[in-house]
Amino acid sequence: MIDQLKQLFKKVKTGPDAADHAPQHDLQVAVCALFVEMAKIDGTFSDDELAQVIAILKDKYDLAAEHAQALIAEANVQLEQSVDMWQFARLINENYTPAEKVNIIETLWRIVYVDGKLDRYEDYLMHKLANLLRLTHQQLIDAKLKVLYPDGKK
Repeated sequence: MIDQLKQLFKKVKTGPDAADHAPQHDLQVAVCALFVEMAKIDGTFSDDELAQVIAILKDKYDLAAEHAQALIAEANVQLEQSVDMWQFARLINENYTPAEKVNIIETLWRIVYVDGKLDRYEDYLMHKLANLLRLTHQQLIDAKLKVLYPDGKK
């Protein structure tokens, strides 16, 4: 699974249709923006959430800690300048398969549950993002269960 996620975050389109796809950095910013928004949606961006997002970015993009923090800073700027999450979801939809988008949703669930609980704002945003990423409710719930019960036992 880790190898699949690494491939997801290293994905760069090449070939004749490459001009129709976003550069890797823009995709990284878009995905990071979702992570940051999820971490902040409950009104706080705790140290544990920041550490989780940095760890995810370091692992997925093979970044040093300072580069992960720079990516978070850039995602914050993009979030402040955006009206909604659609611009980020559009880039992801244009460049990732449904399975890769499910991996993003799983990662978002990991960020949600850093503090061990799901609040109403996080729940709302998870449903909104699943919709924006054109995923079904069942895919959203399956991803959540996979994060909550990694060994398959409830």
